[in-house]
Amino acid sequence: MTAAAWFRQKACGGGATRLYRPCFLLHREVQGAAGFAPRRRKTHVRKVRLNDIDTLTRLIEPEAQALGFALVRVRLFGKDDERTLQVMAERPDTRQLTIDDCANLSRRLSDLLDAMEAEGRDPIEGAYRLEVSSPGIDRPLTRRQDFADWTGHEARIVLTEAVDGQKQFKGELEGIDADGLIAIRHPRTGEVAHAPFALIADAKLVLTDRLIAATVPLSMDGADEEILDTSATTDEAEETH
Repeated sequence: MTAAAWFRQKACGGGATRLYRPCFLLHREVQGAAGFAPRRRKTHVRKVRLNDIDTLTRLIEPEAQALGFALVRVRLFGKDDERTLQVMAERPDTRQLTIDDCANLSRRLSDLLDAMEAEGRDPIEGAYRLEVSSPGIDRPLTRRQDFADWTGHEARIVLTEAVDGQKQFKGELEGIDADGLIAIRHPRTGEVAHAPFALIADAKLVLTDRLIAATVPLSMDGADEEILDTSATTDEAEETH
């Protein structure tokens, strides 16, 4: 059995299609309670005002950088009172976060949002849950540098519009040029296609034995199984940075 197949069995008993994603999430208790507790799905419902993902990114990125982390993705998804603000970050050296790293970033973000709430300038409208996590092995690719860093690994790319009649690509990454064209080699034909970075709707690595071997091991203390990220669906209102 390959390592990738074992990861699938570990999460789903072998029969499900979900994948195991090493991911650390935190739960911030209701206002007034103290402490943080690691659980499988840790969230906190807040009241907010403006649905602007760029504004959120500008607020969140300095908080991540202050802890020495690089911001991977800010995503707002879901409907009504079930919306989630998902923050993914990583340490530049390991490309992951520990449970303590997530706790520290969650505290900083909660403090920031509490201060903004007190000033009457919450950044999102409605209720939402705050989720802080590591990107995991089959990580999203959100920055130009990601496509250079993960050259040689398999990826799936979906564009906002077709290029030469094609919107979806899957194959081995061969880098990105100065014009933002991502080279991706088809696994069977060997042909190289070029996907514009500016048109990417979604991109992520594909779980393979090679990717698992290349990923820096990290402690799973305090983390449970987590299904493959399915937050981006066609029938959900979503904003992504």
